[in-house]
Amino acid sequence: MKSIDIPVAGIGPGSQPDDGDQFEFTDMPRGMFRHDLVSLPEPEDIANLPAACRLLLDLKAAIDGYRCGDPAIRLDMNGLGAQERDLLAQILGEGEVSITVEQDGHRIQIQESVLTGVWRVQAIDTNDRLLDDALEIADISAAVRSACMADDRHLDTSFDGLPEGVQNAPALLVEISDQLTSHQPDDPAHVINLTLLPLTNEDLILLGERLGVGPVTILSRGYGNCRIGSTAFPGLWWIKYYNSQDALILNTIEIVDIPSVALAAPEDIEASAERVNEIAELYA
Repeated sequence: MKSIDIPVAGIGPGSQPDDGDQFEFTDMPRGMFRHDLVSLPEPEDIANLPAACRLLLDLKAAIDGYRCGDPAIRLDMNGLGAQERDLLAQILGEGEVSITVEQDGHRIQIQESVLTGVWRVQAIDTNDRLLDDALEIADISAAVRSACMADDRHLDTSFDGLPEGVQNAPALLVEISDQLTSHQPDDPAHVINLTLLPLTNEDLILLGERLGVGPVTILSRGYGNCRIGSTAFPGLWWIKYYNSQDALILNTIEIVDIPSVALAAPEDIEASAERVNEIAELYA
């Protein structure tokens, strides 16, 4: 038989022509927010702190009776000592949502606990002194709702003297103004997806100037961040979604009482109620 010549192709580094292109891997996610496991104190550690025990029992009763949409239920913590506050902070931990409300010369710091729908609400003056301390059971803190009550302010939709480069912002301002005028409490959200619109930098700057900055800032952390800012007009919100690399992936304006992404869901509050019952039984 006649031998057959079979060409052998080289493999490995240097065997292929170099066209100068370098393969680039997509950046992997850098991290995500997660709940750290809450370290519950031993029952004997809380036995000599009766006020903390009473507050846990009050929390159990309050969350069992709460339904989404009800007014927030407040549990006063002003009378507690430092040891009792620290103990409750240890039991409740910190959840995904943090809120700041600027109000009447002071700010309100609101931190969701690991129990969704249970909020730690602290009023702090300009010198960082604690003015008020409480727990709230609510889908969103009462301070957020009160800061966003309706008023008679009107959005500037004039076309006079627009900066060069502005293209589509004026039409958006007219749409936003019409929606604000017609919006009624409990109406579904009207969402304007800025990500899908051909907007220039000048358009975005004009929108920011006309809408203004409101008193409420909400940060929801998870696989990436959601940053929610109220504007100068109650019921008008600017919401930005970022991925885990802090790149903006969705930019929206919503006309709604409170954005749904900021509200605790009924099923989450039900799960929190079950967990509170378990904790209360541990220290009963």
